[in-house]
Amino acid sequence: MDMEVFQMVLTDEICDRLCDAAKEKSRELGVDISFAISDEHGLPRAYRRYGEALVLSITLVPGKTYTSAVTQCKTKDVAAAAAEGASLMAIQTNDPRITLVAGGYPLFADGKIAGGIGVGGGTEEQDCRIAEYVVSVFEKIAC
Repeated sequence: MDMEVFQMVLTDEICDRLCDAAKEKSRELGVDISFAISDEHGLPRAYRRYGEALVLSITLVPGKTYTSAVTQCKTKDVAAAAAEGASLMAIQTNDPRITLVAGGYPLFADGKIAGGIGVGGGTEEQDCRIAEYVVSVFEKIAC
């Protein structure tokens, strides 16, 4: 896939559908969240704060999207790799935008990174369940 076509994966319409999916799943779980989407470079595409989502999530969620996009990994996995003695130890000291909090997931289309999403406001389990649901929606509509 050439870059010109590839950059169109996260269209405004797809971003809107992913935001709707995140909102739907968060309501199902009974939690207010912040939700963000970034492109493959970690640059913002969309951000929403639903209900009374935790104020801290406003800061964490964009960092989760950035981290998952540029590392092409879940933020939970980046955190494990950043632990003392691990392969990416102290990665966040080299790039302060790296966020080592669960809830960030990469988005892949045709085997290439298309962007990242971040969910915050619930427990780690709730954030990850919502993110996994959004990833499944993305895979159905973009791949």
